[in-house]
Amino acid sequence: MTDPLILASGSPRRRELLAALDIPFAVIVSNEPEPLLEGMTPREQTVQLALRKARAVAMAQAAGWVLGADTIVVLEDEILGKPADPADAMVMLQRLRGRDHEVYTGLALVNAATGDERTLSVPATVTMRDASDDEIAAYVATDEPLDKAGAYGIQGLGGALVAGYEGCFNTIVGLPLCGVAA
Repeated sequence: MTDPLILASGSPRRRELLAALDIPFAVIVSNEPEPLLEGMTPREQTVQLALRKARAVAMAQAAGWVLGADTIVVLEDEILGKPADPADAMVMLQRLRGRDHEVYTGLALVNAATGDERTLSVPATVTMRDASDDEIAAYVATDEPLDKAGAYGIQGLGGALVAGYEGCFNTIVGLPLCGVAA
């Protein structure tokens, strides 16, 4: 890829992960809304939301590949977005405890000059520990879960609530490097 790479995300986690690939890139935050899309599976939604973000940034660029990403947490066919407040985070984490759930991160690359598009969705399964209400409340009190889909960050303090996972760890964090590098 000779054109510059632009990350269409303000997520510090995504910036750190992309930097690990040692590929030069710029960051231009997409302000594209992230509404749930009717009639699509969660996996399809991640791709469409990532594509919207990448397209929004690509439209304002003369050249370069724009990378958009979106992560969705799913428990029994219900999408768990970012919690509205600490009480919502507490409820989400109580629902997740002791159970498996799916995490999907959609990726979209859009060439600003040609409009060429490439998309991919990478799944993972996470098993949560059967954490006590006190453990969950202590985690929620850190405010870490408030900007995370499913109300936890596996790469941070929320990792203590996780018993294990299958699939790509970085899918759960929000940017599967295996998909980006491909």
